[in-house]
Amino acid sequence: MPAETIPLPSLFADPAPGAPTLDIQTYSYDERRSVFPAITHALDICGCWLLDRRPISFTQIEFYFELPIRASVELYAALLAAGLELSRSSHDDLTLLCLLRQHSNYPSSLPGIATVRLEVTFLEEGSVAPTTHAVTHS
Repeated sequence: MPAETIPLPSLFADPAPGAPTLDIQTYSYDERRSVFPAITHALDICGCWLLDRRPISFTQIEFYFELPIRASVELYAALLAAGLELSRSSHDDLTLLCLLRQHSNYPSSLPGIATVRLEVTFLEEGSVAPTTHAVTHS
């Protein structure tokens, strides 16, 4: 008689109910071997909990992690210090999160943890960033 199979829980945690999900798109011209340690160090110093890391393609990787909202300013600075270039919408979203954290009249109303998806695209020297649109003139 075959043993009953029990499904194993996913290693990737579902976002907590009510917690905001933040999607950050970045790119880098640096080599992967220097960017990965910088990203993991940035997450570590901000108190983030890495949930998952997976390649999207040969030139892209994504990280899923939980961010203590009190450390949103530190994460923003650490990502920039790691040499990552952020898309305009990512700058806007991180700025909003930092402002909400600092200027909320009721900081206890904010959830303590945000689930974040960080996408890193590696570009070759001379290539155009994915968030930049080239304009040609005839």
